[in-house]
Amino acid sequence: MAKAMHRESRGKEGNDSTWQLLARRVDAGGLAKLAALDNKRINSLLAEAILLCNPARVLVCDDSIEDAAQIRAKAIADGEERPLNMGGHTVHFDGYISSRRHDQARDKGNTRYLVPAECPAAEELNSIERQAGLAEIRTIMRNIMAGKEMLVRFFCLGPTASPFSIPCVQITDSAYVAHSEDLLYRPGYEQFRRGGPALPFFAMLHAAGRLENGVSIDIDRRRIYIDTVEDLVYCANSQYAGNTVGLKKLALRLAMRKAEGEGWLAEHMFLMGVHGPGGRVTYFSGAYPSACGKTSTAMLQKETVVGDDLAYIRAIDGRVRAVNVERGIFGIIEDLNGDDDPELFRVLNSAGETIFTNVLINDGKPYWNSMGRPLPAQGVNYAGLWRPGNTDCWGEEIAPSYRGNARFTLRLNRLANLDPQAEEPNGVPLGGIIYGGRDSDTAVPVLESFDWQHGIITLGAALESETTAATHGAQGVRKFNPMAILDFLSIPLGRYLRHYLDFGGQLERPPQIFATNYWLTDEQGDYLNEKRDKAVWLKWMERRVHGECAAILGPTGFLPRYEDLSCLFRQLLNKGYSRQQYERQFAVRVPQNLAKIERIGERYRRLTGIPQEVLSQLADQRQRLRDLQRRKGDLVSPLELP
Repeated sequence: MAKAMHRESRGKEGNDSTWQLLARRVDAGGLAKLAALDNKRINSLLAEAILLCNPARVLVCDDSIEDAAQIRAKAIADGEERPLNMGGHTVHFDGYISSRRHDQARDKGNTRYLVPAECPAAEELNSIERQAGLAEIRTIMRNIMAGKEMLVRFFCLGPTASPFSIPCVQITDSAYVAHSEDLLYRPGYEQFRRGGPALPFFAMLHAAGRLENGVSIDIDRRRIYIDTVEDLVYCANSQYAGNTVGLKKLALRLAMRKAEGEGWLAEHMFLMGVHGPGGRVTYFSGAYPSACGKTSTAMLQKETVVGDDLAYIRAIDGRVRAVNVERGIFGIIEDLNGDDDPELFRVLNSAGETIFTNVLINDGKPYWNSMGRPLPAQGVNYAGLWRPGNTDCWGEEIAPSYRGNARFTLRLNRLANLDPQAEEPNGVPLGGIIYGGRDSDTAVPVLESFDWQHGIITLGAALESETTAATHGAQGVRKFNPMAILDFLSIPLGRYLRHYLDFGGQLERPPQIFATNYWLTDEQGDYLNEKRDKAVWLKWMERRVHGECAAILGPTGFLPRYEDLSCLFRQLLNKGYSRQQYERQFAVRVPQNLAKIERIGERYRRLTGIPQEVLSQLADQRQRLRDLQRRKGDLVSPLELP
């Protein structure tokens, strides 16, 4: 934390040295663990957190099984989690008061960057002047842990002892947060011990605040402030994991800035292995906005998963390699069923350490929307006792499980389809990057870009997704979400794209860039793809990476040939694939593509600092489409292309 905190916190203990303060507030076992690290910044951070938050007790944990078990037991003893019938299963409910006052989602408005006065704030980033922000958050957090126990846990982003490793310390008063991170992240105490006194790290300080019936009640004082000067995240008066589990999207924001300075990429992407001929495995990363098929792609049957959410990407010895930042899944459980996600469904119905969040509980068993089984007529959920037709104080119906935020947390090593290279310290070699959005009338099911720059700009930076009935607001609205990372940007979009372009420009052979769209519909609104068709699109991309099939040159990229897709449909899915299906799916819809370029171009023209290549690539694509329209019309079959 900043030195200013230390100055403002000086009381009767303020004249003591850091170690003397720790010796008075931390037990002998905890002091021994801190002494073994010999890290002055850790000691200073913890001492200042103690002075600020004033906990009754401090528990310092290492990587031991015993400490992890103690955290799990505390989560249950404190009522943050409740045991279920299946061995290892617990349920956690986020704070809910009503449909209009709850702690069930990321608080975008109160998630802010602390920007020093001498640094200009980026217009698209939610920020506050650093000293003013520090003063506010310290006022809110002063004595916030009085009577509670402060938990100190050490984790690692990325595999340990790896070029990708980023050590982290989480300070919290929530055993649920500490337990969740134990499932999601590699243990990091030994990484700190090996790193020595000067080891840099990210830090997170979280306090749930005043609780009533186990719920954070001072929601108006909820703040998530990100101090990029200190690589430190503050969170107060929240229990929802998106705000409190600091190593997830909050650490992504810190990592993105670190990556820009060091020449690598920190991304909101899955990692998976696609299995090709002769036992070959080709690794892909993929960025998809919510509800666009990200998890179902990463977990596709007969392929292997490395990670489902966050990836670090580096150039190592001339090759692009990537790791999963996490070792677990914090996944949306709504619609997850045995037909579409058989492996996850199997694990969720098997004994093993799993935290269910905001689901319906009946007779010690979890239930959620569209799970493929009938929901019970009553139970306990995030709002208390539940029956069909229950409404809150605003007359809003209370769903059995919280829509969009019923989740599960578990370790990836419980999955039978976990890729054997998932813990490789140097990562997996990246053959391709996929961008996917929800698009009913424009994009084809699968497409390859001409090159890195074309793909990054016209597929990644132009990513859009249509809203659905499951999201708040109007349905079918196209939301601009470049690289599916807009909500998590910690640098201006122009700098982010410049960094992306430069990263690929320095590579002799960058990963090939693809796009998928599982949501194309006909005039009646019926989908032109089946859910399982994505297996074909992935296999086609895998073969393209290795140059094993030709493609059709279109105005927006390379399209698959009918002969290749027909063969793959027969081999993989044992079903026919007609030329009529192919033409309907892969026709170039010229007016819709031109309209998209206009939307995206207008977005970028309104922003400052956007690389010139962005507007140039969009202009070139517009011209190719207009040329095609002049020659062939508004709807052009792929069979009519060169």
